[in-house]
Amino acid sequence: MPKECWSVSADELTGPVHPVPQGPAEARREVEFLLHERFCRPDSDRDDPALTDALLVTSELVTNALLHGGGVTDFEAELTKEGVRVSVSDHSDEMPAVQERTDSRGRFRIGGHGWRVISRIARDVVITRHDGGGKRISVLVPLVPMM
Repeated sequence: MPKECWSVSADELTGPVHPVPQGPAEARREVEFLLHERFCRPDSDRDDPALTDALLVTSELVTNALLHGGGVTDFEAELTKEGVRVSVSDHSDEMPAVQERTDSRGRFRIGGHGWRVISRIARDVVITRHDGGGKRISVLVPLVPMM
C-alpha cells in the first residue's frame, strides 16, 4: 500500500522539529517525517543515499548520547538549503573521540565506530558544552542528491 503524502512545500518544512526521542528509532522517524515530502514525490528515490546518510547519522548521534552521554536531553532536526541539521544534547561533558579499530591484541572491535561514521558523513560539526553540564552536538548532513 503506498504511503500517504502530505501536501507541504519545502518552505513549510524548513524549521526545527525537536521532541526528545527515547531511542534511535524515534529520532530516525522524526528526521524521516521532516524529509518525507522530498521522498514522496514520484520522481524521488526512497533509497537515495542522502536519506540513508541522514538517518544513519541521526541514529549514531542518539545512540552515542544514550551509551556515553547519560541519555538524550534535547533533540532537534532542521531542514536547511544545504541539508538537514541534526542536534543532540546529552548529560556528559566528555567530548566524542574516534576509537581505534582494533583492540590491544589487534582484534577488530565490535562497536565503537559511531563517531567515525558521523565524522565521515556529516559536515559543519559543532560541539557546545552547556553551562549546567552536558553538551550539544550539531551536525549538517548534506542532501545535495535530493535537492
